[in-house]
Amino acid sequence: MNQFNLVRQMIDFNRTTFDNTFGAMCMFQEQSEKMVNSFVEQAVWIPNEGKKAITDMAAMMRKGCAEFKRAVDENFGKAEAYFEQTSRAQE
Repeated sequence: MNQFNLVRQMIDFNRTTFDNTFGAMCMFQEQSEKMVNSFVEQAVWIPNEGKKAITDMAAMMRKGCAEFKRAVDENFGKAEAYFEQTSRAQE
């Protein structure tokens, strides 16, 4: 096994680990959001501005998570492309 195959396996392992961890984090975030939304709907003492702030915060969190995932996927792709290109040049 050459060094490039080892690096490719390491990148694949790290990508899989990230995807699984990120998926678990997103599920936790979704469940937390559902709990907060349920609480806010039942809390008549929270003003509409407060409810809107909570809704906006949840939307920003989802957007931030999606952007983070896109950036990580893009950089994993760059790393894979770099090592693939280097591997071909060595052959």
